[in-house]
Amino acid sequence: MARDNINDILVFFAVARERSFTRAAAKLGMTQSALSHIVRGLEARLGVRLLTRTTRSVSPTEAGERLLQNVAPRIEEIEAEIAAVSDLGEKPAGTIRITAVDHVIDHVLWPRIAPLLPLYPDLHVEIHADYRIVDIAAERYDIGVRHGDQVDKDMIAVRLTPDVQMRIVGAPAYFAGRRAPLDLAGLLSHNCNNLRLASSGGLYAWELKHAGQDVEARVRGQAVFSTAQHLLNAALDGTGLSFLPDELVAEHIRTGRLLSLMEDWCPVWPGLHAYYPSRRHSSRALGLVIDAIRYQRAERAIARPDRSA
Repeated sequence: MARDNINDILVFFAVARERSFTRAAAKLGMTQSALSHIVRGLEARLGVRLLTRTTRSVSPTEAGERLLQNVAPRIEEIEAEIAAVSDLGEKPAGTIRITAVDHVIDHVLWPRIAPLLPLYPDLHVEIHADYRIVDIAAERYDIGVRHGDQVDKDMIAVRLTPDVQMRIVGAPAYFAGRRAPLDLAGLLSHNCNNLRLASSGGLYAWELKHAGQDVEARVRGQAVFSTAQHLLNAALDGTGLSFLPDELVAEHIRTGRLLSLMEDWCPVWPGLHAYYPSRRHSSRALGLVIDAIRYQRAERAIARPDRSA
């Protein structure tokens, strides 16, 4: 097969992974019609259909899945070796793609990455806000961020934060004429702002802990959001109670804009970790970013990346 067809195969990989021409087109910066034309041309040259298309979805055929599973990892290995050769240059270069939820980007990642960029003009970062549990290898991210207990064992994990204290919070105005909840039954009688899970589409059950026992609180309320920042805004506006990490609410609790409730029911979650595949080529660019974002109790400095959890 002609070498020019490799680019067409990369386009097919994008569509197959996204299960959507629309999402793949947005990711590649191309039109849907151009992607469709490329994939159809590739199918014609190979003499086999690679994608099953319906009005609602796109999925790989048996041939397409074989191409995706067997060829994609080899192309990634070639790209990693090319990146390794580029690393022999004097200046770290390349694009590091990261996926995390929005408030982690705002409060943890960006404040640590921003000072790094002026020092390395050829280093680029692409940061995506996403509440899904993302398969970073399949979606070609370099770094993902999750709580420590959610990181797969075959990943290299680097701690970003101390363990995370969760809080149930509400504004003083919300409690005009209402009693603050003291237990689960009391909590379930309140108007609670909740989160729609991006992965399943279901509502999040608040993961509480009391007297050493895990408790799932299936709260109800008038407002449902898809981001933590909107849950915080709703609590500040006095529309109901929200369940959020301490880093988002601590200052508001200190100033009295929010009240911290049922503290003996609020768990401490394992700290946030950045993770990446153990087989991933560790480029200088990746090493710089990992070192910049990793948790340090002492003064932050740019040094060799810490590979330990």
